[in-house]
Formats: sequence, structure tokens, C-alpha cells
Amino acid sequence: MKKFIYSMLAVLSLSTTSCVNLDLNPPAEASVETWFTTEEQFDMACKDFYREALWYLETRQNIGTTDRWTEDWMQRETGYDWMLGTVDGKTGWIGTAWLNTYKAITRTNAIINNAKKQRGVMNDAVLDRFEGEARMFRAIYYSYLIFHWGDVPYYDEYQTIESAYQLGRMKKSEVLEKIYTDFDEAIRLLPKNNTSSLVRACKATAYAFKARTAIWMMDYPTAKDAAKACIDEKVYSLDSDYSRLFLPSTTSSPEWIFVFPRSVELGKTISMKSFLPRTPIGTKKGGTAVAGPSMEALLAYTCTDGKTVDESPLYDPQKPWLNRDPRCAKTLVLPESTFFGLEFDPSKKKVMDYVSNKQVENIDSRMFNQAEDGSKYKNNIYAQYSGVMIRKGADETWWDNGFACAPPNIVMRYADVLLMYAEAKIELNECDDEARAALNEVRARAYNGSGLQYPEITATDQKALRKEYRVERHMELMWENRHWFDLIRWKLCDFLNDRPTIGFPSGKAMKNAVARGDYFFPKGSKPNIDENGLVDMTPIIEAAKVANGGEPYYVHPVTRKFNPDGHQYLFPLPSEDVMLVFGENNPGY
Repeated sequence: MKKFIYSMLAVLSLSTTSCVNLDLNPPAEASVETWFTTEEQFDMACKDFYREALWYLETRQNIGTTDRWTEDWMQRETGYDWMLGTVDGKTGWIGTAWLNTYKAITRTNAIINNAKKQRGVMNDAVLDRFEGEARMFRAIYYSYLIFHWGDVPYYDEYQTIESAYQLGRMKKSEVLEKIYTDFDEAIRLLPKNNTSSLVRACKATAYAFKARTAIWMMDYPTAKDAAKACIDEKVYSLDSDYSRLFLPSTTSSPEWIFVFPRSVELGKTISMKSFLPRTPIGTKKGGTAVAGPSMEALLAYTCTDGKTVDESPLYDPQKPWLNRDPRCAKTLVLPESTFFGLEFDPSKKKVMDYVSNKQVENIDSRMFNQAEDGSKYKNNIYAQYSGVMIRKGADETWWDNGFACAPPNIVMRYADVLLMYAEAKIELNECDDEARAALNEVRARAYNGSGLQYPEITATDQKALRKEYRVERHMELMWENRHWFDLIRWKLCDFLNDRPTIGFPSGKAMKNAVARGDYFFPKGSKPNIDENGLVDMTPIIEAAKVANGGEPYYVHPVTRKFNPDGHQYLFPLPSEDVMLVFGENNPGY
């Protein structure tokens, strides 16, 4: 609790060397009163909000912080705490996320209140930009707090220890009104365009985040207006190339709204070893293939006729990677494809390494592979379970510097704004040309360069269009930290309860399945895609039990847990704060 109180009292700091060090910097002798006296000092303070430590719930994992809690993720026999239902008030990252967010809020307050003091002393237009940025970020930080914790302490002024202890929790609805006020004031104060060489906030940025906050709160009228205002600002547009958005070599895009850039030169990297194939490529070492997309992620993509796999005649259970929306192959490494010169095919004993121009042992197959001397079988039990790997954002730098690379961390991009606008209109039962146009703009871009005509979304019925929208959103934003937020706000997490993570077996069961034609999936089997576009693997699991005469075809490494009482829709408050101040935690904790 002391840490929480001190975060409220902390003066604003800026760290340029560490993404976790939130201690005072500039040096301790500079107080709030003496620091905010020049444009340079305000500018340094505002730049502090463009680093990952203050966005802990988006950035605490190298990749896919919240994707790891959904059906899109497969990590061998590993399950993460939220998906296993084990998060409580003593969970370490809960306390860190809570504390870091309040530290960030304290810093926004310092900028806003000191900007007011400098009115008439410094240039008002300059102060407008700084105050506008700080108000936008304060609104964003509080939006995370109410989304994850519900009722939370709210403060926008300096707090003494005594007053901090008396804060209590403000109702979520009341905090939301203050958030909207901050967004509106930010929109008034911020410039129309970013004139900096860096990614900095402008009016359209604030509109985009206001739309996301409203979408999170299921406030569809506000979301529609904010998303439309962002679109009408004409500051952002879709990138013509979907794949380049996520590459380490991409340093700018007309689609990026809020992005954390990374840099090998500055040591801002993440390790990609867990996401790379185990089979070496040329002189490059293999990765570990510990984590990757799930089979459900593969099945979430529509076929090229726009229909889901359970409805499309183009879907083939033995080759489920064929005839799929182009984003499938741009997001996943699929069988019968190449990955930087390596043939990827989990059904083969050997694959082609086109870099060294020779056949090599396929370490990415879970079959029993006969040793070269023919004496025994070798079981590659650590091969990736799901038969697909991650391609989104991959380039050759993933192998460099000890697997340390620097892909951008995208928090908000323009495609999401178009999708939010469509969602808001659909939920308001405005299933008109504008709603479909926003969806089709996103889908059409996905087919750029494919040589195929994109399947236009034409549904007019609300229920049908809602399903098409949710499928489209899932495909477009796959593995971008958005799907779990959608499951939470749509109250669909009970779908995950008692659902096992599914993967190939190893050894003879895999070999026999391939031999009899039950690879990739059992013959004739299809998943169910429900009204929300979510993939139910039950029919495939049941078909496998029949098809192979009792021989286990799938492994179930981890079973997801979501408590039926629904308490996991909110995070627990940190236990120390509950004991010392709040008296009780969120229900169920």
C-alpha cells in the first residue's frame, strides 16, 4: 500500500535508459515546482508516456501479452495464470500493472496542473499541446483501470498521504465521465496533425482512443461518433501492404496511430527464439518452437469465398491451409510453405533446406523419425504441437543477435478504428452501406497482391453482420493483443471454460494418422464456428476418437479454466491495498 500511496505523491519522472525503472529522473534535486518552467522540460515529460513501462498491460510479455490467455495460443504444456483461473490479489503482475498505471496518472496530473500555472508565462499554443497530450494519456490510463478493475480510486490533483488514504473507490460510471471529459479537452487542445518526426498524439489519436474506451464500455453511440471523427480527420489511412505493418524494418506507416518502436542499436529488443522452427536453416540455428498459434487460430480464418470453414466447400480437413483468406498465410507459417528458405511440413521425416540446397531432418515433426543408421526411432516430442507457427512480423533479423530483434509494438492502428466504427453501427442496428464499407475496406486491403477478388461483405441482418464482423476483426487483429479484450467486453469468456488446448500427438499415433489420411485433421471432420465466430474443436476431437480406433490422435496439454460465476471478467485488487484501505476485493477474489 505504501507503494500505491507513494505513486500518487511521486513527482513526474523520465527514464531514457530503462523500460522498468520508474524512479525519479531528472535528478532528485529537481522538484515539480522547479522542473516545469521550460518548453524542453514539458516536452521531456510528455515523451515519457511513449515508453512501454507505463503501458504494462499491453507490453509486459515480449509478444501477445493477453493473446496467451485465449484460444489463439499454444505453448506445449504451459498455461498462463489467467487462462488457468489462478490469478489473485497476490499475483505479481497484478500489483505491477496497478502501480505503474497510477504512477503514469500522477505524471499526467503534474503536467496538466503545471501547464495551468504557466499560462501567461509560456506560449499558450505550446502549452495546449502538452496539456492535450497529458489529458489524452490520463484518459487512456484510467480507461485501462476501469476496464480491468471496475470501480477504482480517482484523483487529478496532488495528494497528501492523509487524503490518499481517504480516496476510496469511485464508481466506474463516474470515472468514465471524467475520462470522456479529458478526451474532449485533449481533442480541443491537440494539433490537427503531428508535426514532429516522432510518433506524437494529435486530435485523431485522441478520437481513436476515445472510440476504444467507448467500445470497451459498450457505449456504442460515443464509439461511433469518436471513430467517425477519427476517420474524418483524414490523418491516418490503411497501409497498402498488410505484412509490412509488423516488420522490424518498418519504421513508419500511415496506419500506425500509437506504436512503441524498438531498436537493436538502442538495446530495445525482444527474443524470438520461442517462435522459430527447431530445424536449422542454412547456417542459422533453429529456435525452440515453444510457443505459437493454436489449431483454433488456423481455423478462425475464412476461406477465399468469405465463408467460415464449417460452411465453405473450399475447406479441406486434410489441407486446411488451402483456399484461405490471405491474412492466414501472412500471419501463420502453414504446412507446404517455406519459411525463409526452409520447407515447413510437420508430416514429413525430411524437408528441404533451400538455403543449403539439401534435405535435412525435420525437427518440426512430431512423428517417430528413423535414425540414419536405421537402428531406432527418434521422437521429436518438442516439435510445435499445433502444426503451424507465427509468421506475422517475421524477417531474417529474428535470428540475429542471439534471436533478439526489434519489431514494432502496435497498440492502435487505423484498421481497428474502421472496425470499431463498423461494430458501433452494427450494435446500434445501423446495418447500412457505411458499416459494410468500413468492413470491406479492411477486407479488400487483405487481398492486395493475392490475385484474388475479395469476397465482399453484403449481410444486412444485424445477427448475420455481427458474426461477419467478429470473424473479420479476429482475422485482421490476430496476435495483436486485441482478442482477449474482445472476449472480455463481449462476455464470451465462458466459451473458454474447460476447453483443452489441442495439439498433435507424437510418435506412432502421429505417423499412423498421416499414413491413413487423417492428417491434418481426421477425414470428413469440421469444427463448429459459433454465432460469434469462435472455433469449437469438439467435432474434430470426437471424429479423431472414432477414426483411429481408440488410438489417441490429439494431445490435451492444458485445460483452460474460466469460473462460471464470471469473476474473472475483472482483475483482483492488489491484496495489500485491500487489507490496508479498501476492505474488500472485487467479487470472487
